[in-house]
Amino acid sequence: MAELEGIRLKKKHGQHFLRERWVIDAMLDNVQLDNTSSVFEIGCGDGFLTGAILSTTIARLLVFEIDDEWANYVQQKFVDDKRLQVITHNFLDVDLSMLDKNQPWTVLANLPYNVTFPILHRFVEKQDTLREGIIMTQEEVAQKITKKRGRNYGFISLYFQYHFEWKLLDKISPEVFYPAPKVFSRLLYFKPRVDKPTLNNPKEFWEFIKLCFKQPRRTLLNNLKQSHYDLGLIDDKYLSLRAQEMGMEEFLIIYQKLSSSIAS
Repeated sequence: MAELEGIRLKKKHGQHFLRERWVIDAMLDNVQLDNTSSVFEIGCGDGFLTGAILSTTIARLLVFEIDDEWANYVQQKFVDDKRLQVITHNFLDVDLSMLDKNQPWTVLANLPYNVTFPILHRFVEKQDTLREGIIMTQEEVAQKITKKRGRNYGFISLYFQYHFEWKLLDKISPEVFYPAPKVFSRLLYFKPRVDKPTLNNPKEFWEFIKLCFKQPRRTLLNNLKQSHYDLGLIDDKYLSLRAQEMGMEEFLIIYQKLSSSIAS
């Protein structure tokens, strides 16, 4: 069983700890930090990233760590009562209203890969409190989030691109972690979008998008023909396309025509 500093690593928490400083430098070099910055980290482990963040001139660092052994270790290792606060709770369960204070926040985190998407959904919830961030994810997940068309492009891509701008940074080999994962990873930059199209009924719109991608290799006509929508309102050029061939602008055009007919 792998361990560090006499603490056993717990597979259930997806603990793979960074060991290469250049990866940390790549994260810090791609965000704007100064003495007014509020930063939060998810999963500090032994504090490899935590210490590097504290070496900058930030105002405060909030760390969420589910493992109380590592939370205690980091609190003892970095005595910085004025800037560092460690929250020993699961980020998925904690009351994030605490981010309303001292916003905007910068996110720097090596995410547990088994809960990447639930964490991103929490970012969506609190996007108004965020300035920017860099996360480490599986390479496959990073590609799916940033894809604009084609294979592996789908609901997830559209949803997270609607809420955030994304940029692929360095591809990371397994050898920079201990223990080494079985997959390549990717640093992924994001910041909240300021130019989002207005959605009058967001819940219904995203349900519509899920229907469009129900069978990604099938045409829009085949995916929607069992729905309650009047497809006669839609140009055949759209109905003959697969959802993977369409962008947000086209989905909005189609949805607005379909929903306006239902409203009327």
